[in-house]
Amino acid sequence: MAFALVANFTLGVSVSEMDLSPLKLKMLAWHKWAGMTLLALVTLRLVNRLIFQPPPPEPAPRWQQRAASWMHAALYVLMFAIPVSGWLVTSAAGIPVIYLNLWELPQLLPKNLEWADPLKEVHEALNQALLMLVIVHVLAAIKHHVVDRDSTLVRMLPYLEKRR
Repeated sequence: MAFALVANFTLGVSVSEMDLSPLKLKMLAWHKWAGMTLLALVTLRLVNRLIFQPPPPEPAPRWQQRAASWMHAALYVLMFAIPVSGWLVTSAAGIPVIYLNLWELPQLLPKNLEWADPLKEVHEALNQALLMLVIVHVLAAIKHHVVDRDSTLVRMLPYLEKRR
């Protein structure tokens, strides 16, 4: 999931800096497909998390446990909000989202070009917020592994457990 998020973020930034061309339109379609796929995957991930509770956290000060809870909630909110905000931008611009060139997804808004630019700014701001949270999340996981020497990172990346 993390790799797919980073890849689609990178694709979105790359496309936004391109001049209008057939390549840009193709890459925008890929970006939208990836965004809709990520929306479906994060939905499945959340359902899975609600049905199968994760293991309890490592013992830590109460403030760290609260920070971790808030961080996870914020990450989930952003993983939903970002693709939905992109879909809203596309709808406001009057451009259909045709998933994998097979299915046209419904427009979430009527065409309104006055909304498209502000919605695009919201989409970009949400992406920047996710980038910041991911950086903090990664740094916290490394801190747990290197400084605290607990199993937090190993639990996030189970293949590391075999190396211990």
